Amino acid sequence: MSLLRLKLLRNIQTCAIGPHWSDFLKASSAVNVNFTLAPAAIRTATTFAEKEYRLRIVGHLSSAFNLRKYSCGSIRKTMEENCVVPDVIAKAPKATATVQYPCDIVVKPGMVLTPTQVKDQPCVKWDADASKLYTLCMTDPDAPSRKDPKFREWHHWLVGNIPGGDIAKGEVLSAYVGSGPPPDTGLHRYVFLIYEQKCKLDFDEKRLPNNSGDGRGGFKISKFAEKYNLGDPVAGNLYQAEYDDYVPILYKQLGA
Repeated sequence: MSLLRLKLLRNIQTCAIGPHWSDFLKASSAVNVNFTLAPAAIRTATTFAEKEYRLRIVGHLSSAFNLRKYSCGSIRKTMEENCVVPDVIAKAPKATATVQYPCDIVVKPGMVLTPTQVKDQPCVKWDADASKLYTLCMTDPDAPSRKDPKFREWHHWLVGNIPGGDIAKGEVLSAYVGSGPPPDTGLHRYVFLIYEQKCKLDFDEKRLPNNSGDGRGGFKISKFAEKYNLGDPVAGNLYQAEYDDYVPILYKQLGA
């Protein structure tokens, strides 16, 4: 018996799963697989095994990271496909904001996450001008459900007067609250939007803590943007989530 060692090099990233492939392989330059085969079968098995391995790894990553949901197209296309336009905003941003949760999850536009994974405030980055001020919003247009969004929108986070991209130095209007979709309401869309301000703003909204849900429903980021002359968002992102076991804990935090 002979040992056949197959080496899957980085050029496999040209497989039909889009540009995000390199993100998953950047930690290593190759993936190695061992097969033990009879000499006569080596040539045939090489071709078969290589194809089989490629198919398996592509299928695994596609399932694990929802690649088919977010690997192709721009944030604009993703928002349009998920009806964020026109349900939330009239025009999608051109740039994708980087959203990373403390559990080391980086949000890929349109991916499905769980309330447990997004319970803590994320780090949000975008191509910010250090001399500008920004407003950040995270909002759910599917409250209490996408089929019956009578509380549209329920906003989870709102920060204004952010200098450059330093959210910690911004003015918190509504403290971060994680996703809490009710049971049996399916997937909700959670939309991040960043607006570039023309000047420092004097916000008259009531400041909302993260231990109450009061004042968060019936919000419209489009009307908020119009009120403060923010224009269209310059960057954004979104994920989807549905009920899990963390939601009752969140409701207790909110006094529900």
